[in-house]
Amino acid sequence: MRSTAGSTTPTGAMKRPELSGQVRRFSLAQRLVHRATGWLMLLVLVTAACLYFGPLAQLVGRRHLVAAVHEWSGICLPVPFLLGLLSREFRADLRSLNRFAVYDRQWLRAVRRRRKSPQARPAGKFNAGQKIYAGWIAGAVLVMMFTGLLMWFLGFLPSISRTSAIFVHDCLAWAITIVLIGHMRKAYQDPEARLGMRTGYVSRSWAARYHSRWLRDDRPDSAAEETDAV
Repeated sequence: MRSTAGSTTPTGAMKRPELSGQVRRFSLAQRLVHRATGWLMLLVLVTAACLYFGPLAQLVGRRHLVAAVHEWSGICLPVPFLLGLLSREFRADLRSLNRFAVYDRQWLRAVRRRRKSPQARPAGKFNAGQKIYAGWIAGAVLVMMFTGLLMWFLGFLPSISRTSAIFVHDCLAWAITIVLIGHMRKAYQDPEARLGMRTGYVSRSWAARYHSRWLRDDRPDSAAEETDAV
């Protein structure tokens, strides 16, 4: 049975009924994946800071424990994602994030020209910036895990020196920190987006204003519009 407009869950599934003026944006599984990944990423960055900066290292102490927490939290980073694949809604979000449409190009052109009106920046469930961020952070996490394993297991790939792995790991860690700060800043500026991640629901007016193609593309008659995807 098909879902109602704005919903990613089939009709009859166990979920909170949509209130008037609200639309379901994220399921519990989607929110848990985001929350668990966020906490693991924060733990990785905090322990990295304690290992990297001398004053923090002296203040915290227990370097071996901090290093172990850093290593294992980094190893566990993909676990929420892998568990999320069991959720149909999460897999649907991945397909959406992996698909660039014509209106996403329009969104990027508007950003480049500093046009901030919602009409100039059409978006589906995720805008083009969120799609780029998701792809970049996924790739960055894989590279961080790879270089971290090279430092952990010496001699794993003799052709790559430990010094090179450390250099890439440290530079990418700074890049991730800067990008995450930007991500949190954007989230802080949009209380409705945070509400959607916290409760799973957003106002229909917000969805129509900032994600105008989302509810439209979720209708049963929107299959023909898939030809816009690239």
